Parts: sequence; C-alpha cells; structure tokens
Amino acid sequence: MPNPEGPSQDEVEGTILVDRILAELELLARNVDILERLSDNHPMGIIRLSEALKLPIHKVRYSLHLLERQGVIEPSAEGAVVTEKAKEFWRDLDRSLDQMNSIIQHLKERAAGFRAKNPPPASAPRMVAPAGGRGRER
Repeated sequence: MPNPEGPSQDEVEGTILVDRILAELELLARNVDILERLSDNHPMGIIRLSEALKLPIHKVRYSLHLLERQGVIEPSAEGAVVTEKAKEFWRDLDRSLDQMNSIIQHLKERAAGFRAKNPPPASAPRMVAPAGGRGRER
C-alpha cells in the first residue's frame, strides 16, 4: 500500500539522483547524435540540425555550445564543423562508456543480491523511473 504521506526522503533523493544521471546520459546521447551528423554532413547550422534530428532548436544550440567548449566543433560561416579533436572525443567516449557499463553491471549485481535477501512485501509498490521529462530541460 502506498504511503499516504508520499515517498520518503530517501526515495525522493534516490529518484532525483537517478533522474539526474539519466538526464546527463540523454544529453550525452544528443551530443553524440549531433557530432555524428556533423561528421557525416558538415557544415550544418542550428536549424538544419534541428530539422534533421527532430530536436528543438534550443536543445541543439545548447549541445553545440557544449561541443564547441570541448573543442570538438567550431563555428564557420556555413555552420558548425568538426575539428581534429573529435577523434580524441570518440576514443574517450568509448573508454568512458566501458567504465560506465562496468559500474552499471556491478550495481545491477548488488541490487539483485539485495532484492534476493530482502524481497519487498507483496503490497509494496515498485519504484520505476519515469519514461520521459527527466531532469531539467537543456
């Protein structure tokens, strides 16, 4: 039976933390999509990228800003272009994703072990992350 007073502070903080991580991963995925598109069809401006990726202009603008700050793209008169630093980005991304995957696998194993030792009561609701709209809009 759900708690009539709402979720506990620990549940809220745990959900917020997971939602923040998911929002950051979604941002990373969007940045990768944009960089991949620019690598194939550069140069491209914000509007063309927005249309091609079916993303709002403000999200494309934010991602371009982040990618430019990292030095993997630079502006030109025709739109954003990929720099030589993009090769390093792809190598680092691959290495980072391997590390994240290892940590996620470890956490899944720990969670499964905890659930096996501490099954929830039959009436306890399961915490499930919302499908969309996580974190702040960027």
